[in-house]
Amino acid sequence: MSEANTATDLRNIEERVNLQSQIANRKSQILPRLAIFASDIKIHHTVFALPFALLSAFLAANGMPPAGKLLLILICMVTARTMAMAANRLLDAKFDVLNPRTARRAIPSGALSTTFVALIIALCAAAFICATAMFQVIYHNPLPLIFAVPVLLFLGAYPLLKRFTRLCHYYLGAALALAPICAWIAIKGDIELPPLLMSLGVLLWTAGFDIIYACQDYEVDVQQGLHSVPSKHGIARALWVARVTHFFSVCAMIGVGLSTTHLGMLYFAGVGLAVILLIAEHSLVRGDDLSKVNLAFFTMNGIISIALGSLGIIDVLTRR
Repeated sequence: MSEANTATDLRNIEERVNLQSQIANRKSQILPRLAIFASDIKIHHTVFALPFALLSAFLAANGMPPAGKLLLILICMVTARTMAMAANRLLDAKFDVLNPRTARRAIPSGALSTTFVALIIALCAAAFICATAMFQVIYHNPLPLIFAVPVLLFLGAYPLLKRFTRLCHYYLGAALALAPICAWIAIKGDIELPPLLMSLGVLLWTAGFDIIYACQDYEVDVQQGLHSVPSKHGIARALWVARVTHFFSVCAMIGVGLSTTHLGMLYFAGVGLAVILLIAEHSLVRGDDLSKVNLAFFTMNGIISIALGSLGIIDVLTRR
């Protein structure tokens, strides 16, 4: 009897060891996959919209917003963008595999499974909804939670637009333009002119640099029947559309400064810097030379968002 008990105990111990080993193996596999995913969606590109969301929050609060609200806004920004980019990679996988520029992305290359990416979408959506719910629970502001699902659906639908309209660039711009509007609503619980103008500026700014970025895929988009401004009008005309779009973006950003007394010389200095950088961005890209698109796309626009957002926030804090 004792030998039977001993054998049973040994089997139980062996099963526990095997289970622990399996759990450890899964953990060791998850972290590298998360690193691959973070690189694949270029998580550092969150910098494009985040400074505008923070500037909008500071404007709505007329100074420093509560730390808890800022933390929730940050969580919402990161989870919403991660969900949207994961949806982009999932929905575009069949096109990415046919494009030399995107064939090495995680799903087409086999580095990540569609199940793994779908799980990230579900987790990020849940985290976003939970964060918006905290505005109701802690601050008695139900609007972020009310708009949570519509916002997620709007963000996740972006990859579908290129299948039927060249206005997909402006839809992407509208997706990023939700950031200052949602941040204002989260802080103040209403909507006013400054965040609307800022959102218009972000929409046009994003659409402009996305048109430039899409020039790289001109031939592939034409072959696959995908819609974009370059595939519809050619690269040279697309670059002019981007220039005009950025001109009106600057007009909207100037309008932001004129629509509120909380912004002054520092903010307008940021707008001036943005104009200089946009001119430099367009000078780097020509119809017959797209070799510097990545420099124009990320470096220039990253500096624009950080500089304009930071100078605007400093202006708000110093003009109280």
